[in-house]
Amino acid sequence: MKTRQFAHWVLLTVLGLALGLCVLPVQRVAARGQNSQMENLEGQVSNDHNVPLENAVCTLTASLLPPGGLTVDTDRLGKFRFPQLSPSVYTLTCAAMGYRPIEKQVDLTQASPYLEVVLSTEEVLRQSIEVRAKAPTAGLEQGAPPATISSRQITDLPLTEQKFKAALPLIPGVIRTPDGKINIKGVPENQGLLLLDGAENVDPVTGSFSVDVPIQAIESLQVYKNAYRADYGGFSGGLTTINTKPPGSQWHYEVEDITPNPRFRSGHLVGMADFNPRFYVTGPIISNRLNFSEALAYDDDKQPVRGLAWPNNEIKSHDFTSLTTFQYVFSARHVATVQANFFPLTREFANINSLVPQTASSNYGQSGFSIALTDRYLTSSGRVFTTIAEGMRFDSYGHGQGPLDMLVTPTGWDGNFFNTFDRTSNEEQIRETVTLPSSSWHGNHDFTVGGGFIQRAFSGTSDSRPVQILRTDGTLAEQIGFRGPGQLSASDSEGAAFVQDHWAMAKPLALDLGLRFTGQTLGTPLNFAPRLGVVYSPGAEGKTVLRAGMGVFYSHVPLLVGGFTGNPVREVSVFDAQGLPVGVPVAFPNYYGNLENPQDPHLSLSPPDRTPFNLTYSLEVDRELRPNVTLRVSALSSHSQHEFIVDPLTGLPSGAALVASPTGASSYREFQTTLHVRINSNSEWSFAYVNSEARGNLNSLVQLYVPFEAPVIRPDAYANLPSDIPNRLITWGRMQTHVWGIEASPVIDWHSGFPYSFVDEYQNYAGTPNGQRFPQFFSLDLKLGKEFTLPFPWVKNHRLRGALTIFNLTNHSNPRDVYNNVTSPYFQHFVGFQHRFFDSELDIVY
Repeated sequence: MKTRQFAHWVLLTVLGLALGLCVLPVQRVAARGQNSQMENLEGQVSNDHNVPLENAVCTLTASLLPPGGLTVDTDRLGKFRFPQLSPSVYTLTCAAMGYRPIEKQVDLTQASPYLEVVLSTEEVLRQSIEVRAKAPTAGLEQGAPPATISSRQITDLPLTEQKFKAALPLIPGVIRTPDGKINIKGVPENQGLLLLDGAENVDPVTGSFSVDVPIQAIESLQVYKNAYRADYGGFSGGLTTINTKPPGSQWHYEVEDITPNPRFRSGHLVGMADFNPRFYVTGPIISNRLNFSEALAYDDDKQPVRGLAWPNNEIKSHDFTSLTTFQYVFSARHVATVQANFFPLTREFANINSLVPQTASSNYGQSGFSIALTDRYLTSSGRVFTTIAEGMRFDSYGHGQGPLDMLVTPTGWDGNFFNTFDRTSNEEQIRETVTLPSSSWHGNHDFTVGGGFIQRAFSGTSDSRPVQILRTDGTLAEQIGFRGPGQLSASDSEGAAFVQDHWAMAKPLALDLGLRFTGQTLGTPLNFAPRLGVVYSPGAEGKTVLRAGMGVFYSHVPLLVGGFTGNPVREVSVFDAQGLPVGVPVAFPNYYGNLENPQDPHLSLSPPDRTPFNLTYSLEVDRELRPNVTLRVSALSSHSQHEFIVDPLTGLPSGAALVASPTGASSYREFQTTLHVRINSNSEWSFAYVNSEARGNLNSLVQLYVPFEAPVIRPDAYANLPSDIPNRLITWGRMQTHVWGIEASPVIDWHSGFPYSFVDEYQNYAGTPNGQRFPQFFSLDLKLGKEFTLPFPWVKNHRLRGALTIFNLTNHSNPRDVYNNVTSPYFQHFVGFQHRFFDSELDIVY
């Protein structure tokens, strides 16, 4: 382990020196002349009646830019700006609902033009900027487009907290379960992957989306449920990507949410509910050479949990996130970016609910940082080399509120939480991608080849105290003891190589063909993952686009799997109603095994060479019904195998064992329809309905051990997953009202109730696991925002934004918890009702 830690610090040192190398040659590079100067591209979008169009979408693409290009929305005056561009030839595409899109080639090797872009509903467009209508085959550029949330939507729409994870459930098919986990394609975030500007950005031990990013630094947030490009790997669930704003060439700052929210009880002020200030600044350190941006976010939150008595009903969080970015231009062909992220967090009483008081809960904390280098170089032959290197340190811990034994009763938890853990982890990764110039053979081929290497390792401890399971009358039914403490450690080295071809044929047909190879030291030594995507647009107008695809996806094996046998050994003792022991205590030592034959699972202390994988099929149809109305209908089927589950087995030749086995499976199917309507430049609506089914093994390792270990581990069952929501309607919109120019942004979410299980006095399943459901969920959240200026000299150059957010406007009950023990006097009573609450913010923009 010492060797791995040394290698980890060496890589971080190299990345830090890379920043210095970006700055040292400044004087030499500055003398290279006009052609290496950075340029800004600015302009205005209006309609053919000379009315500026707000929220028109302008996208800039070029070989040096990220694969999806750069996208900005026009402001209230229809203006857009792309800062700090290398001199080159770019393709600019501007579009708005109800207007024909425009595409233009822009040459920045001579000067920085100011473009007047005019969108029209007519066939003939204004010729002053020499544009042409977008070709019907333009929709063929991407076989499986992701669902995207823009920075404007993150700012305008009501979010329960100012975190990127709070915005993800706005996407159809993404569910946030009551335990706070994001589920994509029916499985938790731990089986997916989060990329920050192309680099993996998750907890190396659990795979959780625990590394936060200040939302004011986010340019766009994207979710792929069918990422068929072969350059994506390391996940069997969904893929989430965050693209951050590039540093600007002019100084700009924003101070957001500068006012704390008061907390009232019975009409009296009783302190501060939360304080979430955020700060963003960007500008040039060296003109036309080195740009800088800094995003800071501080959160002091006291989140009330309904069903517990005040003041002992709050989850208290304190976290600080800093994202620092330097971008240096060596030449028009060479751009380098260094990014540093810090993300300490502490959360008291993290898992309380109506049945878990603060005294029985666990605290959680983390600290860490990452440093990433992205280097893009364009050769004279047209090849683009993209290198991403990153190092991360991630430490986490959890502990209860005291030394008492934990009590699990028919009416909830009592005593103190039983488990304490401490983990230290690191991750190093490097990835190289080469985009080749287009070639012609029965159409155009765009080839991308590349590979990468990632190293993950962790060490830690896990210590547990006894858990007592009590009957309704208070007598002891079962006691779970632990032999420990546990010493945990694991590591994994993984290499990958891929080849991808985007084949655009002469007719409106395109194929995405990809192959990906991976090898792991923790998991299957060699994996082969083919990908195929098909895009077809019938008709001359290109108003309909059909997409289909299939792909195989292999995930990382969680490091918790590699350290499983180091956990404390559970020892179970059963007692009768008189308090006398029934039989002798049964120990469940931790082993790996194969649960396909529970009577002979081939127990071992070495992790099995299996890697979870997923097979996904999808079909999608996009149709422009009217110039301002688009419809998407899609179907998706997803099947995962070799998921690691944990099952307590008895009756083995060796006695009993707690077995971790790669024999788990899950399936997810989804039918989705989405209607998007843009009434005008200031008003848009999205309506989405999702019918889905999620089933799988309930004892997946990440469900039982993340974020906290489960006190009781029941025999495994294949049933509805916690994310199974058969029906969901999610609607959001933005509209400019006629009351003082206030912008209203509502979000309506209705869905079937989450599943839950009945349990008996021993906390085992009583009846069909997850065979019951909570009442239907309904919420209407509304955010009212207004931009204004104050008539004072010291703020005359500043814009102020104020907002008031009302959550659960209709005050719908939406219970979160239920008494599910069949012996409880409150059996089947729902509790934890969610009430209406408010939030406010004030922002300053310069």
